[in-house]
Amino acid sequence: MLTVVKSHEQLAQELAAEASTVMLLGALDTGKTTLARRIARAATAAGRVVGMVDADVDNSTIGPPTCVGMRLLKDPEQVDEIAPADALHFVGTLSPSRLVLQQVIATASLVERAREAGADLVVIDTTATVSGVAGETLKYHKMELCRPERVVALQRGSEMEPIIGMLQRFFSVEVDVLPAEPEVAVRSPDERAAMRAEGLRRAFAEPLEHWRVRPTVFAPTLPTGLDLERLDSLLVGVHDGNGHCLGLGRLEHEDGTLRVLTNVGEGMKGLRLGSLRLDLETFETKPVSLREVMFGV
Repeated sequence: MLTVVKSHEQLAQELAAEASTVMLLGALDTGKTTLARRIARAATAAGRVVGMVDADVDNSTIGPPTCVGMRLLKDPEQVDEIAPADALHFVGTLSPSRLVLQQVIATASLVERAREAGADLVVIDTTATVSGVAGETLKYHKMELCRPERVVALQRGSEMEPIIGMLQRFFSVEVDVLPAEPEVAVRSPDERAAMRAEGLRRAFAEPLEHWRVRPTVFAPTLPTGLDLERLDSLLVGVHDGNGHCLGLGRLEHEDGTLRVLTNVGEGMKGLRLGSLRLDLETFETKPVSLREVMFGV
């Protein structure tokens, strides 16, 4: 069923009172995060516990870039200071279309963790990848695994119509279509890059430590005979022994020794390789192919 609602505030109040899982869709600067906060603020004010899942791996408001983050909210005051995350899931890229499987699993995993932690309402703030095969594939599989009973599509013009049509053909879900939030500022690519760099800078805030690591601690497993120097500057997810991401790290190779630089080394059991190299002076990233890094192809 398709519902058109003109008032963002009216819909936020309705979802805050009635919904259990809401997924927000929209391109860049359409107001997904603004609406997510409206819903969370209204729900917590009414005494509900909200699990906010931010799946924007490029510019997350909860966790660092390259991660999906989840925050459990019980008070309206927490909505404005939504970081840091209560749980992270490392994806390892800034472009969800590059690693669709990892992105979908990360989102679904944190939706489930929010429910297990006692959330009455889960709000999923998705990425801005909404067009073409990559966008539709990403949103289709998120719907499959997260199973929201309400979807909100924010759009300028009619760019969301293909995804809306697809969801209505394949899923029994109520879709609300709203125009883009008029008060949301449109950010330039340079502004987004600066926000991304600041998010990574916070993820590598002091105190940082160097931890020597063995080649056996990685996922995916390193091939036999790999020149470990090829891993230098790769971004990694630091994981405990329970499948949870503790934060980010950066691999450093020097004098035949491989180390990870991180501020979350306590409890570290394994490292997940990302698909980015990180410059710790500028906090700029460069995408890489793990297949090329490990196999030269």
